[in-house]
Amino acid sequence: MRLHYSDSLPERVGFLLLPRFSMMAFFSAVEPLRIANRISGQPLFEWTLFSCDGEPVTASNGMTLLVDQPMGGGLDLPSLAVCSGFEPEDHLSRALISWLHRLDQAGCALGGLDTGGFILAAAQLLKGERVTLHWESLPVFRERFPTVETSDELFELGERRFSCAGGAAAMDMALAVIAKRHGTKLAVDVSEQLIHERLRSRHDQQRMTLARRLGTHNRRLIEAVALMERHLEEPLSLADIAQRSGVSSRQLQRLFEYHLHQTPRQWYLSLRLARAKRLLTETDMEILAVGIACGFASSSSFARAFRTHFGCSPRASRSDCS
Repeated sequence: MRLHYSDSLPERVGFLLLPRFSMMAFFSAVEPLRIANRISGQPLFEWTLFSCDGEPVTASNGMTLLVDQPMGGGLDLPSLAVCSGFEPEDHLSRALISWLHRLDQAGCALGGLDTGGFILAAAQLLKGERVTLHWESLPVFRERFPTVETSDELFELGERRFSCAGGAAAMDMALAVIAKRHGTKLAVDVSEQLIHERLRSRHDQQRMTLARRLGTHNRRLIEAVALMERHLEEPLSLADIAQRSGVSSRQLQRLFEYHLHQTPRQWYLSLRLARAKRLLTETDMEILAVGIACGFASSSSFARAFRTHFGCSPRASRSDCS
């Protein structure tokens, strides 16, 4: 899915499917290309499916897909998308890293759908590049690869790298490629076939607005929750949050209890602990480092809060998911 491409048709795209890949992201990327072929009456795109060993691959939803060939070939591909899902680095190998580097050296544009960016980063193929991932995976990625530039855009389309947040964002990226290659009208026609209401730009938000997520349009409450979400590693005091939101501490308490049925302290703590659980299950960070990354001053205070909230210790939580 390169921005610079040859005029020869069809444009060839490779997809590497890793075990437990996101079926939603994969189909969302492929279907717009298929429909573009049908509407245009020309073979504008074709795709080749790879797996690490050439065997069928089971997605995170339990469905299994056949592939065309094992990794190792395809060095003349213009682009390859790494499709992964949960625990992507579990499937990293020397053979996979070597193949990706050979593709890169041959001029192939490399990209990631959903968590595919973890594979490219672990293979040290994102130096000087910007990558986006699913909003839930971004904090983990930033902890794991602090030197890689990230964004929370729906997708990123560069000359040699591309990425998307997964899910429907893969469709938006594919539509952007179609528009770039073959014009906006074709992309709009494809979008309408998919009952996709509009061509979303990369700058559209990944998540619902806070107003929709919280079920309220109270401006003060929305600002308070936004401040909490932006300050998980170094938590703000509730007094500071109230002041920045333009309310008194007592008013802040009432707003949370009325609209969210929790105190501000409970809500803020649940945000930090939810992030901690993701870091525990998706990274190999030390438990103390996870606690510090989520605003806890000591391992004991982190363990107490975690056990109270989840009913088990951080260490047990990690073991259950290993």
